[in-house]
Amino acid sequence: MSAITFVLTSAASKRLIAKAVVAMPEVQRAHRQGRLIVAGGTTNAYIAEELTGAHVEKVRYTAGIVTESKWGLTPIETRLKPLAFEAGSASQRTWQEVLQDFTAQDVFIKGGNALDPAGNVGVLVGGKNGGTIGASYGHIVALGAHLILPVGLEKLIPSVPIAAKALGHAPLDAPHGMPCGLFPVAYGTVVTEVAALRQLYGLDAVHVHSGGVGGSEGAVGLVAYGDEGACSRLRADLAALLKEKPVDTGSR
Repeated sequence: MSAITFVLTSAASKRLIAKAVVAMPEVQRAHRQGRLIVAGGTTNAYIAEELTGAHVEKVRYTAGIVTESKWGLTPIETRLKPLAFEAGSASQRTWQEVLQDFTAQDVFIKGGNALDPAGNVGVLVGGKNGGTIGASYGHIVALGAHLILPVGLEKLIPSVPIAAKALGHAPLDAPHGMPCGLFPVAYGTVVTEVAALRQLYGLDAVHVHSGGVGGSEGAVGLVAYGDEGACSRLRADLAALLKEKPVDTGSR
């Protein structure tokens, strides 16, 4: 038994989670043989990079974004369309069209803005129709398809249902950006840093603290333990992970 302690910045966490999501057997199968949708979101932009090997402007790979201390929208004219794959190739159809042909073996990937200890995920939604998650959730659940929810531990809150109810009663003229609701999601597979370490290295991990300054805002501290060889592989990979640059909002 060996152990390793480390701190991941928000960007490093997103990269680690992205690598783990792409390595999941259900994602591999859907990408090669079935249907896979990677909805908008900054963490999902990292997943798109891992799937395609191409650089993705992360701030453009989202509809809604939290930046400059407010809720906002990525301008439609600069927004990148979510990727959808069918039988190993990028689909020329919209994600909505691909979703209509989903089966229980197919995969929809959607990031979140909040996570609670019970495993509920909250997704901020600006549209009255519930945004992307509102347009897809019922279809996915009815089919029993795979919903993968990559969410970093920096987004832990006490209770998603309580937060959803509170935002639902917020005034529509909220001063900090556009008004939002919080869509609670209890179905699906949540992938945090802890789950990512188990997927990629077979290591157990404990989240021991959050936060920091000087570029470590939103960072999470972790202790991972298990096989000595796995800890050594993680230690070697951390050198690259910790060089991950913060998401650049300049091109937004």
